[in-house]
Amino acid sequence: MINFRYHVVSLTAVFLALAIGLVVGTAALNGPVADSLNQRVSELKKDNTQLRDSVSSLQEEVKREEDFAAEMAQVVLPGRLTGRKVLMVTLPSGRDQADQIRTMLTTAGATITGRIEMQDSFFLPANSQELLYLAASAAQPSIPVTGLPSNSDGVETASALLASGVLDRTQGTPPAATDLTALLTAYEKAKYISYPDAGKDKVTEPAQAVVIVSGLPYVDKDSAQKDQAVVTMVSQFDKQGSVVVAGNGASDGNVVAAIRGDGALVKSISTIDNANTTQGQVVTALATAEMVNDNKAGQYGLGAGAASMMPQQPQ
Repeated sequence: MINFRYHVVSLTAVFLALAIGLVVGTAALNGPVADSLNQRVSELKKDNTQLRDSVSSLQEEVKREEDFAAEMAQVVLPGRLTGRKVLMVTLPSGRDQADQIRTMLTTAGATITGRIEMQDSFFLPANSQELLYLAASAAQPSIPVTGLPSNSDGVETASALLASGVLDRTQGTPPAATDLTALLTAYEKAKYISYPDAGKDKVTEPAQAVVIVSGLPYVDKDSAQKDQAVVTMVSQFDKQGSVVVAGNGASDGNVVAAIRGDGALVKSISTIDNANTTQGQVVTALATAEMVNDNKAGQYGLGAGAASMMPQQPQ
C-alpha cells in the first residue's frame, strides 16, 4: 500500500527535476541561443529605425514637392483664365479637394459662376423615375425639355437639362436668369444638389466650362450602377460645353478611367487623375485653360491612360 511518505518523496523528486530543468535551460539560453536572439532583436530595431527614417524622409519630400507646386502656381497660372467663366460641380467623393481646386482656378483668373454639389441620391438607381419627373417639372421656357434624351434613364435626362441651363449654349440664346434660378431651385428642393455656401456658390449665369471634381469610385452594393451614372452625367455635360474632370486615380470604376477608356469621350473631355495633390490641382487649372482657350482635351496625371503630367506650355 502506498503511504503518505511515498507521495512526499515523489512530489519532491518532481519539483527537483523541474528546478534542475530550469537551471539547465537558463544556462543554455544564456549561452549561444541568448546571444543569437539578442543580436536578432538588435537587427530588427535597426531595421525599424531605418524604415521610420525612410518614411519621414519621403513624407518631407512629398511636402516639399507640394510646397513647390503651390509656389509655381503663382508663376504659371495668373492670366490663363482671365475673362473665362467656369462652373464647379463637385461629386460626393470629391469634396475634400474642391476648395483647393477653386483656389487654383481663381489664381488663373477664372470667374467662378457657382459651385454645385451633387448628392448621392442623384446617382441612386432607385431614383431614376423621380429624376425623370423632376426634369419634366423643372423645365423652364428658356430651358425646355426639347431635344433632351427621351428614354427611361433619369440621370441622363436630368443631367442633360441641368447642363443646358448652367453651361453656355453652343447654339441659341442663353437662358433667362429667372429660369436658371427656378431650375436650380427645383433640383435643390428635391435634394439632388446643394451649395457649400449659398451666399457665394449659387449659380448666377451660364459658364464656358465646367470642372467636375471627383474622387474614388463607389464601393457599395450599387457601386457599378452608380459609377456608370456618374459617367452618364459627365457625358451629358460634355454634350453641352467644355468639361474637365479632376479626379483621384484611374482604377476600375473610376470616372477618369471610364472616360479614358471611351473612344469618343477621351477626345472631348480632359481628365486629371491626381487632383487630390497640389500638383494635380495646378494641372486642373492649366487643363481648363487649354480647354477653353484652345478647345483641346488632354489626359494628365500618373495613372493608366495619362498622356503626360501636364499640358504642354506655350513657348
